[in-house]
Amino acid sequence: MHSPFDLSKPIAIGSDHAGYDYKESLISFLEGKGLSFKDFGTHSKDSADYADFAHPVASAVDKGEAAFGILICGSANGVAMTANKHQGVRAAICWGEELAQLARGHNDANIICIPARFVREGDAEKMLALFITTDFEGGRHGRRVEKIACA
Repeated sequence: MHSPFDLSKPIAIGSDHAGYDYKESLISFLEGKGLSFKDFGTHSKDSADYADFAHPVASAVDKGEAAFGILICGSANGVAMTANKHQGVRAAICWGEELAQLARGHNDANIICIPARFVREGDAEKMLALFITTDFEGGRHGRRVEKIACA
């Protein structure tokens, strides 16, 4: 599988309770592709706070310990807002295949945030496959991405 990410590193994945089933499904997808991952939780459907899982995923991506990240919650807003507090993270909410492709190709996103309550399970896997295999286009998009950081 071609990927612009360094897949010798694990993929960081996390969710709150609303995203738990999707997280488990996406873990099965990753295992089926022979990709390594680190599951930052949650590990049940019991109520959980999204930031408790988004921060560790974002930290792993920001520090270069993970190839990229996957975050899932009900709307994806909470995990995206949390992850984007980390300087080296570009977390993108994706609810369709074209958005996943554009997040990578135009925005060099390094975390995909999936809204479990608004995406069918099979579509989450399709988006993830596109996210993994889409190269950043650079060029004018590179200039724009360079302007994202505050520091």
